[in-house]
Amino acid sequence: MIENRISDRAKILLIDEDTSISYLIRRAMEKENYKIYIAGSGKQGMEMSTGVCPDLILMDNKFSDMEGITLIQWFREWTDCPIIILSERSSYLDKVEALYAGADDYMVKPFHEKELAARIFSALRRRISAGAHTYYEAGNLKVDFTKRQVLLGGTEVHFSPVEYRIIESLALNSGTVVTYQMLLEKIWGPYAEQNSRILRVNMTNIRKKIESSPLEPEYITTIPRVGYRMLESQAEKGGMQMLENQTGRNMKVMEGQNIRNGIRMMA
Repeated sequence: MIENRISDRAKILLIDEDTSISYLIRRAMEKENYKIYIAGSGKQGMEMSTGVCPDLILMDNKFSDMEGITLIQWFREWTDCPIIILSERSSYLDKVEALYAGADDYMVKPFHEKELAARIFSALRRRISAGAHTYYEAGNLKVDFTKRQVLLGGTEVHFSPVEYRIIESLALNSGTVVTYQMLLEKIWGPYAEQNSRILRVNMTNIRKKIESSPLEPEYITTIPRVGYRMLESQAEKGGMQMLENQTGRNMKVMEGQNIRNGIRMMA
C-alpha cells in the first residue's frame, strides 16, 4: 500500500548552488513521493535544516560561502540523518574526505535519477533498520516513525515539524528522562540558545493535542529542572514489510531519463 512506503512523509533537504540541478532533482524525487526542500547556499542550508528537521540531506561539497566539509561536520554535531554528497569532484581524496567527515554516500555528477532514488531509499532503510522500534504505542497514543504520523485513539493528530521532532525524540527514548539540553541540541542544533522557553512553548502545544488534561499529563511528564519523560512504550519491535512494495517500485528503470551534466536527457 502506498501509505506503507518508506518515501511517504520523508523530508529531504537539498543544498546546491546550481538551480538547474536542484530543479531536476526536485522533480525526480517528488515522483518518488519525497518532500523536497531546497537551499541555494551552505548557510541557507544550515538555517533551513533546524526548521525542516530533514530525514535525509543531499548536498554538494563545494559552496561559495563555506567549505562543504565544514557543513558536513556541522550537521554531524547534532543530527544522525543520512547525508549523500552530489558532486562534480571525482577524486578519491574528495570522496574519502567527505566520508570521514560524516557523509554516508558520495555520487559523482552526472548520475541517473533512478540511481539517486535507490541510494536515498537504501539510506533511509538502513536508518529505520537501526532503530529499535518502527512505532511507539502507549494507551491511546501511537507514533509511527516510518510514516511520521501520530494517532490518538486512531485519529491522526497534526504537528508542526518541530513539534513532531520533539515527540519523536521522546518516544524513541520512552521510559527514560531526556534532558532539556539534549532536546535543544537535537532539535535546534548545537548552537541553539540554552533557553528552554522555546521548548516549553512547543511542549505546551504538544500536550494540548495529546493530553486529556494538559496540567496532569499522562504521556509526557516534566522532571523539574531536568527534562521530560515519555510514558514507556508497549510496542513490540516492528518489521520492515513496508519496504517490499517500494523496493519493486524503485527497481523500475525509466528509459531516457538521465541527469547528465545537470540536464535530464529526454528520449
